[in-house]
Amino acid sequence: MIHSIAHPTDLSPEGTVAFEHALSLALANRCRLDVLHVDEPGEPAGWAKFPHVRATLQRWGVLPEDAAVDAIRTTTGVEVRKVGIHDHDPIDGMTRYLDEHRADLIVMASKGRAGIDRLLNGSVSAGLALAVRVPTLILGPAARPFVDPANGRAGISRILVPVDHDPDPTEAVSLLEQIAGNLGAELDFVHVGSEPPALPDGRGRPRTLQGPVVETLLAEASGVNLVAMPMAGASGLADALRGSTTERIVREATCPVLALPVAR
Repeated sequence: MIHSIAHPTDLSPEGTVAFEHALSLALANRCRLDVLHVDEPGEPAGWAKFPHVRATLQRWGVLPEDAAVDAIRTTTGVEVRKVGIHDHDPIDGMTRYLDEHRADLIVMASKGRAGIDRLLNGSVSAGLALAVRVPTLILGPAARPFVDPANGRAGISRILVPVDHDPDPTEAVSLLEQIAGNLGAELDFVHVGSEPPALPDGRGRPRTLQGPVVETLLAEASGVNLVAMPMAGASGLADALRGSTTERIVREATCPVLALPVAR
C-alpha cells in the first residue's frame, strides 16, 4: 500500500506526463503527493510554474469547475504539498527532504542521458533512487504513458519483471507487490540466461529468455505497460559511461520503468 508519493519536477513541459502519473497513482491510493522542485540558493521559488493540480483534476472530471482548493483533499483524499527546495545539487536537496518526509514511491521523468554527458552531469532519476532507496517510477524519453491524459485513468495489464541471482529477487518482489497491489496487473517474471533464480513465496521460476540482456529485455518491454527492475547500483567506469542495465532500459524502453532499489 502506498501512503505517500514524491514527484520531483524541473517545471518543464516535458515533465507533465510524469506529473499526471504521480497524480493518478495518488488518487488510486488516496495518499499524500509531494511535488518537489530544486532551485539554486537565493533564487525565488517559481510557484506559478508548478503543475496545476486542481486544474488537472477538473479536466479529468474528478472535481467540478467551481471547486475550491481545499476540495482536493476532501473530495479525493489526496493531500498535495508543493515544496520549493534550495540547493546547488538537486539530488542532495531532494534527498535531504525525503530523509525527513519519507515517500513510498517517487515518480519522475528522465532525459535518458548517456555517455560523456551522463558522466559529467549525472542522472538525477537514478541518483535519487539510489540515494534514498525508494522505488522510483521513471518515464524515459521513449516511454509511452499508461495514464490517459484525458481522464487520468491508469491502464496496466502486464508488468515485466526481470530477475537474476544478484540482486536477490525476494526484496524486489515484496516491494513490487506493495506498489502494484491495487493495479490488477499480471506480473510476468523473466530471466535472461539458462539458470533462473527461484522466486519467493512458492512462485516457482521465471520464464527464461536468451540473447543480449538489454536488447532482449527491450524487445519484451515493447509488449507490456511497465517494466519493474531491481536496481543494485552501477559500478566502474564502463557503467558510469553507459549506465547500469536499469538506466539503459529507462533510456530506450517504450514503457515506463519502475526501479526497485535493493541490497546486494
